[in-house]
Amino acid sequence: MVQNIIYACVIVTVLGGIFAAGLAIASKFFAVKKDEKLEALEGALPGYNCGSCGYAGCSGYAEAIFNGSATELTKCAPGAAKSAAKIAEIMGVTLDLSAEKMVAHVHCRGGNEEAVKAMNYQGIKDCNAAFAMFQGYKACKYGCLGFGSCMKVCPAGAISKASNGLVEVDKDKCISCGACVKVCPTKAMKLIPYSASHIVACNSHDKGPAVKKACKVGCIGCKMCEKKSPEGGFVVDKFLASIDYTKTGDRTAACEGCPSKCIVDLTKASK
Repeated sequence: MVQNIIYACVIVTVLGGIFAAGLAIASKFFAVKKDEKLEALEGALPGYNCGSCGYAGCSGYAEAIFNGSATELTKCAPGAAKSAAKIAEIMGVTLDLSAEKMVAHVHCRGGNEEAVKAMNYQGIKDCNAAFAMFQGYKACKYGCLGFGSCMKVCPAGAISKASNGLVEVDKDKCISCGACVKVCPTKAMKLIPYSASHIVACNSHDKGPAVKKACKVGCIGCKMCEKKSPEGGFVVDKFLASIDYTKTGDRTAACEGCPSKCIVDLTKASK
């Protein structure tokens, strides 16, 4: 009995070795050599496979460029100008690479002490799960829910939990893929220029009185920012201020004069 088992094990082992050798030989014999240019294009991309380019990973984008179906060579946000420059060199074209890097930022300051809770949420600790129930546990339905759905999809580990119950982004780690922007159910996560000096840290389109009841630091649409810094690019639309970053005027007066203090000076906040 034992001898039969030993024989069976030996036979299986030998057959396994033969089949493995056969597969190895077949893989070399039938292997399709990849074009050197295509390999170079794949090497020019960072390998995050985040999908921000609209293709199925870096190899998918590289193949689309190679076969001509992708005519835009700057669609890799993580690789930014570095990858675009390499791709342009490989494809023998000239590109304008002057565009500034965009980074994610949470447009909300309504943390544990500032935002009013509408309910005591005891469900799954996930922003999208919480949003599915009455659009979240906060009275404000536009703010950061703080459960970190964005953290889970960030391929660079650039997002972390903040002490106030929200999340925060390390702009130096951010690769501009936009995955966090897509997954955020309240759309409080947005991309802004890397060099942005200020941000309107609010995402609410409710009228002023409703905002005051829901959050201590929400934008009330008063247009004070437009008046205080007319050259700063502040625009109030649907009761919410935003910044046109193509404008380069000073924004200090608007920040200091904002009655709800929802305009944040990022140069000071980062220190």
